[in-house]
Amino acid sequence: MSKDAPIVAELGRPETVQETADRKAESSRIYRSSQTFRNLIAALIATIGVVVVIVLSVPRGEPVAQPPIDLAGIAKNAATSLDRPVIVPEPPEGWRVTAAEVTGGAVTVWNVTLAPTADDERGFLKLGQAADADRVWAAALRGAQPSGTVDVGGVDWDVYKIAKPEASGNVSYALGTQAGTDYVLLYGSRSADDTAAFAKTLVPQIRILKENR
Repeated sequence: MSKDAPIVAELGRPETVQETADRKAESSRIYRSSQTFRNLIAALIATIGVVVVIVLSVPRGEPVAQPPIDLAGIAKNAATSLDRPVIVPEPPEGWRVTAAEVTGGAVTVWNVTLAPTADDERGFLKLGQAADADRVWAAALRGAQPSGTVDVGGVDWDVYKIAKPEASGNVSYALGTQAGTDYVLLYGSRSADDTAAFAKTLVPQIRILKENR
């Protein structure tokens, strides 16, 4: 050991070569650890900054309005497909058509869905014109038998009251009538009066279907 080696206060004597090496190694370890922590903090800050920039750069604004459904055009194609006239409902004021299509299966059906345009108004109505079908199809569709009949616009309609709407797509009430070889069902979550009022607007077209029997 060199006579010029400084005396370490904690030891009361000069360090040995091994003690010096150990002290320097520990100092290096502590330095590297501090650098790693600083780098981690710096990386975290950078990541947060990138996220903030991305969030601020996303365009804001109202959702893009969906284009109106071309009910007349879709109905024309449906009539050609089914080889018969199909009912084209006229949405009441404050209502819009949200879907229109022909669905297949055991019975081919022309379907039109309507809903209020106001966000705070709930409920919907669906029109189903089942080709070459009768009330048996309606009972199978909604799982309910008619509870009676009602005259709406001079047409006798079967009345369906759904006991458990939550188990039937929120359908609570329906009116159905035979229109020639087809069965027309108007159903949804609106009141009996609302459903009847809309059913009345369909009567002229239903009479045409009856005449084409």
